[in-house]
Amino acid sequence: MELQLSGKRALVTGASKGIGKAIARGLASEGCILTLVSRDEAALRRAAEEIVAEGGSAPRVIPADLSRQAEVERVASRAGALDILVNNAGAIPAGGLLEVDDAAWRAAWDLKVFGTIGLSRAFYPVLKASRGVIINIIGAAGERMNPDYIAGSSGNAALMAFTRSLAIGAAKDGIRVMGINPGPVATERNEVLLRARATKELGDAGRWREFQSTMPFGRAATVEEIAAAATFLASSRSGYTSGSILTINGAPP
Repeated sequence: MELQLSGKRALVTGASKGIGKAIARGLASEGCILTLVSRDEAALRRAAEEIVAEGGSAPRVIPADLSRQAEVERVASRAGALDILVNNAGAIPAGGLLEVDDAAWRAAWDLKVFGTIGLSRAFYPVLKASRGVIINIIGAAGERMNPDYIAGSSGNAALMAFTRSLAIGAAKDGIRVMGINPGPVATERNEVLLRARATKELGDAGRWREFQSTMPFGRAATVEEIAAAATFLASSRSGYTSGSILTINGAPP
């Protein structure tokens, strides 16, 4: 299917690894002109080199800590005109109410929750001009609450509400806003989380693959599966989709 994305200007946060890098690669394969953002400059440049090696245009790289509003504004000023904004940056720690301290909770939300809100606000005028798209990569814990991931469940639920609320108002400006809620995805970070869950539920971190086999289809999702969905939603083939949040979790019971 021709997605009509060639020449579109896209910015992806958290683009140095995992889901963010896979989305960047997916958009690049469709001819998008990319800006990659992450705190890790070396990893960003490696991701950019991979995209070029795969035949994509050389991405612009902007290292930035999006938990800081000044950095959000700097990224927006450097990126300029834009058609597609993918808010993916953020990692919220696991733990219950008494395990995640105030500093860790606030630091995680500053990046994941307020970073998403801040970038959406900063790029809104240019996305209005281009009748662009915002895609927020959130997380299925926002709809399947987990007391052992309380900061993540709460933050993701807030971003789900933000996505839907923003979409209602943005429609009048020609901006589409959507979210994706991945369930377990085979990334390095999620392997750590899966090992922690395996330890808690099976008593042995080394049994995380056994734990993974209990998931729908006997596995976690791949980053490419999440990226394919994001790429389609960003395209004009999905031009009447807005305010929706797509859950990709293999339909657990």
